[in-house]
Amino acid sequence: MRPRLLLLAAGPLLLAGCTVGPDYVKPSADVPTAYKEPPPAAYADAGQWQPAHPEDDAIRSNWWEVFGDPKLDFLEQQVEVANQDLKAAEAHFREARDMVKVAEADESPTIGVGSDVASLKDSAYQPYALTRNYRASGEFELTANFNYEIDLWGRIHRQVTAAGDTAQASAADLETVRLSLQAELAVDYFNLRSADAQQRLLDDTVKSFQDSLQLADDRLNGGAAPASDAAQAKTQLDTARVQDTDIAVARAQYEHAIAVLIGKPPAKFSLAASPLDISLPRIPVGLPSELLERRPDVAAAERRAAEANEQIGIALSAYYPSVSLSGIAGAEGTSPANWFDWPSLLWAVGTSVSETVFDGGRRDAKTDAARADYDAAIADYRQTTLTAFRQVEDNLAALRILEGEAQQQKEAVSSAKTNLDLFTARYVGGRDNYLQVTTAQTNYLQNERNEVEIRRRRMEASVLLVKALGGGWNADTGMKLEQADAHPASDATDQQAKAE
Repeated sequence: MRPRLLLLAAGPLLLAGCTVGPDYVKPSADVPTAYKEPPPAAYADAGQWQPAHPEDDAIRSNWWEVFGDPKLDFLEQQVEVANQDLKAAEAHFREARDMVKVAEADESPTIGVGSDVASLKDSAYQPYALTRNYRASGEFELTANFNYEIDLWGRIHRQVTAAGDTAQASAADLETVRLSLQAELAVDYFNLRSADAQQRLLDDTVKSFQDSLQLADDRLNGGAAPASDAAQAKTQLDTARVQDTDIAVARAQYEHAIAVLIGKPPAKFSLAASPLDISLPRIPVGLPSELLERRPDVAAAERRAAEANEQIGIALSAYYPSVSLSGIAGAEGTSPANWFDWPSLLWAVGTSVSETVFDGGRRDAKTDAARADYDAAIADYRQTTLTAFRQVEDNLAALRILEGEAQQQKEAVSSAKTNLDLFTARYVGGRDNYLQVTTAQTNYLQNERNEVEIRRRRMEASVLLVKALGGGWNADTGMKLEQADAHPASDATDQQAKAE
């Protein structure tokens, strides 16, 4: 009857229990209705990404495929397989997911078994002893015990929820690392290809300047030009050779960076030269309201705000008494032979209630600290959203402005080429000195290099725009899958997830 009486006594406590602390509400963010910076004119028919139709005009998970470069596709796949930073982030996610299981274990009773073997002798001088037994005796004990804390105030449930929120944030962190590494590889790859384009341009320039030097020498030998013309031509050629050689430094650094990103030592990796001649892709930008669902770092910040909210409830639960059920059952005898005799059986079951009366303000301080941490998490979330909008705006502006600049630079190259041809013809005809040719050559080379640099910047801005938009990740296919794997959410959490 005793266990029944204890359970009946604990019943009202169980019914009276409730979860203390604030319910989580997803923090608000200042979301504009449209981006300030319009996309480039070339993006006019790229479409808008619509959540209702994710197959249409959406950035795919393998977002780098929009550039149409098989070599880049191959390298990006190696990041997923061999990058060590990504492996570390994945291990941290697995650790966070396992911590959910640790928290969930507190929802179940703890059961243990034990065995004691002892030799006992009572003291003859025990106080208040009615009898004296000077003989030693043996004791053999085999017991099983259990302990279960009744989660009256929702502390354990909030710990499980908080661990799940942390795991979801870690999953989003993993995607942020993956996207950052993929974007870094693409930027390095296009920088390397740009270096190859500069190299080819300077190689051609060196050959052209060699022809110009030969022309100046021929005119000098024929008495049609002074020695200064040949000297100027030689200086121009030597300067171009220095620039041609210097490009190799940057190219080598980009190649080494790519090697590390795909998990290889630089000594075991090389890329054949291939100048940058990839067409600029058109990237669906979507609406600002969709950005918060497409950025894993925004999702991670939101989940950390949810976790911080749970910590407030955990701190508040310390103000209420804790209730535990415990019991023990087993056998005790003078030898293992009589363990299983009916008189050897023992058992005990009971409940304990404890409440802290005075702690010197510890609970107040922990509660205030939890609230402060929640305020910081909200601010971090909102700052992350602002940063996301800024990055999209930055790269939209860069692409739009560079689109016009590229056209202007194309015209400048054409003008510089016409100018160079004109002054070269006038020099051959003896109507101008070589200084005019040298100046025209310098201008033409600089404009050609600027054209390559603008092409590189446009490709880099395209990569960074995709990264700013979250790549191919979105909340529907990312966070919610991880949420389902992490822990069974409460009804309130389920409703919040559906609302998101």
